Amino acid sequence: MDLTERAYSLAESLLSEPLPRRWSHSLGVAERARALRPILDDDAALMEAAAVLHDIGYSPRIASTGFHPLDGARFLRDQEGMDDRVVRLVAHHSCALLEAEERGLREELETEFELERPALVDALVFCDMTTTPDGGCTSSRDRVAEIVGRYGPDTIVGRFIQRAAPEIHAAVQRVEGRLREAGAVGQPI
Repeated sequence: MDLTERAYSLAESLLSEPLPRRWSHSLGVAERARALRPILDDDAALMEAAAVLHDIGYSPRIASTGFHPLDGARFLRDQEGMDDRVVRLVAHHSCALLEAEERGLREELETEFELERPALVDALVFCDMTTTPDGGCTSSRDRVAEIVGRYGPDTIVGRFIQRAAPEIHAAVQRVEGRLREAGAVGQPI
């Protein structure tokens, strides 16, 4: 089984039944990752695997700290022996260091998992933050607003996402710029 097949199978086993909406979101994020192939080159399969796995830390089977990037990355590393780059992308997806700081877990996240190269970090931010909870396409501004509305502005997630918003929007713009440079703008993203 190749990396992406393994990633889909694992994510489905952890999310589809207990968290069907999260599974739909993860499938949408993976679809966005496939649309980035023109700018990902040899990292396209890696990005698709990370995209479909990015939220597995929400699964009741593996959640332990309540911080899904850390729980998911630890599970992938310790239980699944997943590709280290995929693990690092899951650990740091969508400005996770800022949320880790809100939760008092920043040092753990930084110490255990190195950041992946910035272009890939941006690509996963783009995929996650331009996908609705049901797997559809959206803008990063609407996605941030949806998250604040769902969690509330004064919750851990609400505070984090508001702090992260400028970096989220900048990452999305960088990816869109790379797509334009690659001549891939006319493709569905």
